Amino acid sequence: MQGVVFQGERTLELMDFPDPTPGEGEAVLEIKASGMCGSDLKFYRGPRGGAAAALGLGGSGDPVIAGHEPCGVVAALGPGVSGLKVGDRVMCHHYWGCGVCEQCRVGWSQLCGEGFVVYGATADGAHAPYMKVPARTLVPLPDELSFATGAAISCGTGTAFGALVRLDLSGRDTIAIFGQGPVGLAGVQLAKSMGARVIALDPNAERAALAREMGADEVLDPLAADPVEALMALTGGRGVDKSLDCSGMAEARAAAVRATRTWGAACFVGEGGEVTLDVSNDMIRKQMTVIGSWTFSQVGQMDCARYVAERGIEVDKLFTQHWTLPQAEEAYRLFDTQSTGKGVFLF
Repeated sequence: MQGVVFQGERTLELMDFPDPTPGEGEAVLEIKASGMCGSDLKFYRGPRGGAAAALGLGGSGDPVIAGHEPCGVVAALGPGVSGLKVGDRVMCHHYWGCGVCEQCRVGWSQLCGEGFVVYGATADGAHAPYMKVPARTLVPLPDELSFATGAAISCGTGTAFGALVRLDLSGRDTIAIFGQGPVGLAGVQLAKSMGARVIALDPNAERAALAREMGADEVLDPLAADPVEALMALTGGRGVDKSLDCSGMAEARAAAVRATRTWGAACFVGEGGEVTLDVSNDMIRKQMTVIGSWTFSQVGQMDCARYVAERGIEVDKLFTQHWTLPQAEEAYRLFDTQSTGKGVFLF
């Protein structure tokens, strides 16, 4: 089979790999949809010949198949696997740790103190027809949901859902969501379904328009006017109840905190970078809660899928491009502009 390998410096290659065979406790997925996530861009853009983790290479230096939003059907099962059968529709929780520590046992493999792998970065991922994983990473996909929706839930949409749950968002709240990439757009869509008033912020006109399609009540260009002042004006000078930064930009993170009211809460999901805050005035004297939220647990992934299915949320609307594997170069060239919605490879 062929799989996408990020080579760094905005290049990728379709390389030949043997079809995987499951070992003890493993399953092979026939991939039906593999989503494109903003996190993929750090591997796509990474320096050629850089650190293994930055380039998506395993410890051996062997090429690793990209893609960490897997969804498909069980194609084969190895010895010792129970509770699954060939043909089951599943998503994959794209991390695996030691499997026995406290964090792994509650589904938070990415918090494993013994170390963990990330499928699509340090172990073979889903930008290929087949993918081999520990069977315990698989999460059922409700029959009501498409494979593309399952791929979105496997990272971007699941990440947004996890953050909103951490924020305890409700219909009483006004939330500002900074950055309207795939996670931010999913945040808008989910926050509206929870009854909140949603204010989306992004300087890109196309992404701003997508935010309106996802249900944003207001859309602001943070470069056109001071975003804190604009959010204060929209809330009668009180500030938003909750804020969510999906951009990873220092300016957006600072604005998210400063535009949030006294006793409010801000959540950061955008990876990397730093932020400088006046701890006394921005946080302590506002009784602010500031949360970091990193993706979701296996249980959280299942909860998100159930929530989407029961409420009929049209997650597929997030996908503005649908690709086949031979189109991978074109797909990532466009995605790298960060001016579109979400992309997905369909098999």
